[in-house]
Amino acid sequence: MRELKILAVVVFFTLLTYIGVEPFAHSQMHEHIEPVDYKYSDLKPLNKKGDPKKGAETFMNAGCVGCHGVKSQGMAAPMDPVSASASFGVMPPDLSNAGAIYDEKFLANLIKNPAHALMVEHKFNDKRPFPMTAFMGLGGDLDQEVADIVAYLKSIAPKKLDDKQVFIDACGRCHNVKYDKWTVIGEKPKLETDKQKAEFNLKLATYEENLKKYLGTTPPDLSIIIRAKSEEHLMNFMGEPQRVLHGTAMPRVGVTKENAEKIISYFEKVGDRKKDERESVTLKIILYFVIFTIFAYLWKASKWRDLH
Repeated sequence: MRELKILAVVVFFTLLTYIGVEPFAHSQMHEHIEPVDYKYSDLKPLNKKGDPKKGAETFMNAGCVGCHGVKSQGMAAPMDPVSASASFGVMPPDLSNAGAIYDEKFLANLIKNPAHALMVEHKFNDKRPFPMTAFMGLGGDLDQEVADIVAYLKSIAPKKLDDKQVFIDACGRCHNVKYDKWTVIGEKPKLETDKQKAEFNLKLATYEENLKKYLGTTPPDLSIIIRAKSEEHLMNFMGEPQRVLHGTAMPRVGVTKENAEKIISYFEKVGDRKKDERESVTLKIILYFVIFTIFAYLWKASKWRDLH
């Protein structure tokens, strides 16, 4: 009985120390950040109702296909990834899925003022303009033309996308995922000869070098990011990177909350594939120690009873 009392005292003071010290230390080392709601309240709302048919015409007349591909509509990218990165710093995204992935308010503001929508105004200015030019309109109502383009992008977008496709469209032009054979220039193909390997590695290195010049740093491989950062941190960082890390080169992603969660799900599938198995084993181990403790105590009590 005395041992149980000692154990209870130790447990009590251990918990008291942990509860009293750990949260305080965490608050001092990590600034509290209110969760990002993915409503993009800092951006102007889309007040016009768009017309997809007019949007298709405006999209073509505005010259968007000069930089962007739309594979689902038979429009291939005008440049390969390496050539595009040499011109723009990064491969402009294919817009086939944009209407399903990105928040429509974000899309509208991205078209009108890309540096502001992406929260990279601290990196780009008149002397160093942002690679994507702002859409100034075709002579009509600018807001209506933008709303029409957004409606067009939404009309051609698929109804459902899997986690990996959302990641590829939203993040895959800047981040490698070597555990899933994804590179910033696409899926890593099966390379059989040394020449093929050298050619692919040269293309990848060239793209990454151009990307580094564009961003000012090399974006990390995200294979195990889910093990390095919490889900809450990643959600906040995607939604509003400047709030989490002021001055970061990473632009705001602009996805809907649902698609941000899909990206997190993809990270878990790649970097924490044994999560369910690990958690189930953890419960079994805890149960084992509880049972072991009970039997150990009963055995100890029986031995001391014989001695006394």
